Amino acid sequence: MKVSGLPICLLSAVFYLFWTPSAGLKTLHLGSCVITTNLQEMRNRFSEIRDSVQAKDEIIDIRILRKTESLQDTKPADRCCLLRHVLRLYLDRVFKNYQTPDHHILRKTSSLANSFLTIKKDLRLCLTPQAAVVKALGELDILLQWMEMTD
Repeated sequence: MKVSGLPICLLSAVFYLFWTPSAGLKTLHLGSCVITTNLQEMRNRFSEIRDSVQAKDEIIDIRILRKTESLQDTKPADRCCLLRHVLRLYLDRVFKNYQTPDHHILRKTSSLANSFLTIKKDLRLCLTPQAAVVKALGELDILLQWMEMTD
């Protein structure tokens, strides 16, 4: 009697799905967006390169992101949009332009970029392009006032 390999493959697949480590898998509720990602895996990748990358940072008197608390001040309804824009910054400017001769660091940053890209695909568009343009132009006075105050 011949037995098909299909039941064994299905059983193996189910077993794999239930026993795959998901310690870092987290569901994020960002206003109207809900995403699930493995934050622990991203943290692990970053921790492998953090010391090397931070050692090359010569600009110690400026911070782009201050503290986690400043991001927490974002209204829940705006968190989806904020994350989408921050991810776009990292994908379009940071990961794309980062250069190092260290292939290990390049692999890790590429892996992080892929994780960011996956998350970004799950986030819906915050504002239509025309609405974003109108919003930015309408709030230009805030930018101009800030520029005047920095003299």
